[in-house]
Amino acid sequence: MSQPVGGLRHVASDLGFTASDDVVLVVALAPAPSAGELVAERLHVTSDGNGPQPVVTELAGSDGSRMHVVRAGAGDLLISYAATVRAAEPPAVASPGTDPDEVAGGLVDADAITALRQSRFCPSDALAGFAAGEFGGLEAGTDLARAVAAWVFERIAYEPGSSGPLDTSVDTLLSGAGVCRDFAHLTIALCRALGVPARLAAVYAPGLSPMDFHAVVEVRRGGRWEVHDPTRLAPRTSLVRIATGRDASDTAFATTLSGTIELTTQSVFAVVEGDLPLDDHVEPVALA
Repeated sequence: MSQPVGGLRHVASDLGFTASDDVVLVVALAPAPSAGELVAERLHVTSDGNGPQPVVTELAGSDGSRMHVVRAGAGDLLISYAATVRAAEPPAVASPGTDPDEVAGGLVDADAITALRQSRFCPSDALAGFAAGEFGGLEAGTDLARAVAAWVFERIAYEPGSSGPLDTSVDTLLSGAGVCRDFAHLTIALCRALGVPARLAAVYAPGLSPMDFHAVVEVRRGGRWEVHDPTRLAPRTSLVRIATGRDASDTAFATTLSGTIELTTQSVFAVVEGDLPLDDHVEPVALA
């Protein structure tokens, strides 16, 4: 698999809203600092309301992400973001066949413990029996996370519009269809049910079609985090991390803190310079 290291990624997103009154909105559009060197960046926030122009404040998330708090009055609000990132060298990954418990560090740290707990969209306790029945017969030493991601890819249909914002991994399993966040939630819940720490990463995904924000899965293996994309819609080595959390509730690209506001338009752009890398979705890959 081709893995471009240090290459440039160009990303952008435009969000249009209509606010009925004064609002406070949090957006997560900027690449996480871990994604690489920020070569260029532009954030432009405008409103057509009669009140003062929006006020923007940047905050750091607990996961190291960057958030922007936007305070604006009633009217149409446009948030336009663009950046060029020189990709960082991704962390090393565990060698195939390595037992996580045999690697220094093991599972005993706060991030891994958090990634084993059930969460709003990933009620892993409800899927424990199913996971044991479906994957309990795998041979010792099998990469469980890769097996789960491959199972979700093969069994769940990718159908835009087939799920709602409140659907959990159980809903996805029962319906047999969903979009990237549903694929990620089901993979995460099954991994946790099998004792594999798993979390969601919101990313820009060059090569994704149709282009949008994307959700992938990170699992703990061999004392390190590896990335899986159960949709297999974009090469993992081109991904640009935005935010990381237990599930989509921790990584939303827009969150309303106060006021009434509706998302009316959305566009996302992400490309790599040069050829898009190939990905067999088998070789271990880490996300910077």
